Amino acid sequence: MTPLLRMLTALAAGLLFGLGLAISGLLNPAKVKAFLDITGAWDPSLIFVLGAGVIVAFIGYRIAFAVNKPLLDAQLHLPAKTRIDRPLILGSAIFGVGWGLAGFCPGPAIASLSLGLLPAVIFAVAMVIGMVTHDRFLAGKG
Repeated sequence: MTPLLRMLTALAAGLLFGLGLAISGLLNPAKVKAFLDITGAWDPSLIFVLGAGVIVAFIGYRIAFAVNKPLLDAQLHLPAKTRIDRPLILGSAIFGVGWGLAGFCPGPAIASLSLGLLPAVIFAVAMVIGMVTHDRFLAGKG
């Protein structure tokens, strides 16, 4: 695949993903927090987003393993590490707590930057600091 085609494909996929986030309400931290507040004013509407994501991923993985070669690359790029270990558990817990407190996770936070929302900017800066800190001090440990 040519570099231009690769960039255009990535751009189209990113735009589609961002549009899906916007339509679903995942760019609105209040909606996310209401979904996570199961003991208060719970908003169950994001369950449909979760269900749709699971269905699309299930179908995508079935197709990927059936053809054994992606359409636009030479090979599948699957994670080599499959063990559930301490760093995975801790990272998942940090992700969940951050999502619950801020109402953002990485994808919607990046998409929300296009709206110019200060909370999204603060979250994205904190996320980058966390990623750099991990790469500099923690990568490979655990």
